[in-house]
Amino acid sequence: MKKSIKPNNPEKPENAAVKAVKDKTPAPVESRRKARLFQLSVGLMLAAFAVLTFLVITVPSFAIDLTISTGLQLINNPVFSGLMTAISWVGFSPQSSIVTAVIIVTLFALGYRWESTVALVIAVILPSLNFLIKTLVHRPRPGEDLIHVISVLSSYSFPSGHVMFYTGFFGFICFLTYTLLKPFWIRTLLFIIFGGHIVLVGISRIYLGHHWASDVLGAYLLGGLCLIAGIHFYRWGKTRFFVRQ
Repeated sequence: MKKSIKPNNPEKPENAAVKAVKDKTPAPVESRRKARLFQLSVGLMLAAFAVLTFLVITVPSFAIDLTISTGLQLINNPVFSGLMTAISWVGFSPQSSIVTAVIIVTLFALGYRWESTVALVIAVILPSLNFLIKTLVHRPRPGEDLIHVISVLSSYSFPSGHVMFYTGFFGFICFLTYTLLKPFWIRTLLFIIFGGHIVLVGISRIYLGHHWASDVLGAYLLGGLCLIAGIHFYRWGKTRFFVRQ
């Protein structure tokens, strides 16, 4: 008579799932270390923006700004020039409003209600904050007597509105792409499109003579801070109101 062989300590599926989650959960010490490192990074970004803003207000111009602009404008390549123009073109009205509206409506139509709401909030706050700071700092744009300016703009210069919006809004779309989509060619393509705009817009604004490098740096810092705040706001609402989405 054969004896039945029972598995040693059978593990229930739910217990296995809980164990897998626990295995992937960082230890408390590691979590605290990462949290402190993140807080330090945010603090450094905020301090760097504050110092840069103070310098922009107190110092009329930076020699390094002129050096960077003139050096970058030495690139005389029609392909590069066309790319820089196209990257900046997206950020001007009305195309910027159209692109933003299409993205938000698409998210909503796909069922991502909270994602579209947060994207709309970011899209409204970023230009408003940029306008407020520009008005307070009132830094003039680069002059035609110093560098080549492709077109004269009447608004103030610090910080760059294009760079700030691309970093905050397109950065949030990159975050959603990473968290909502599985690894696939569509996700890679979206990363290339939106991430490429974020990286190249700073160069394009300097190359076209619309901003100084310090304008661009300040916009990346402030746009990055707004992106971090937007992601935290998104996660806060997601865990409370849209868990079952």
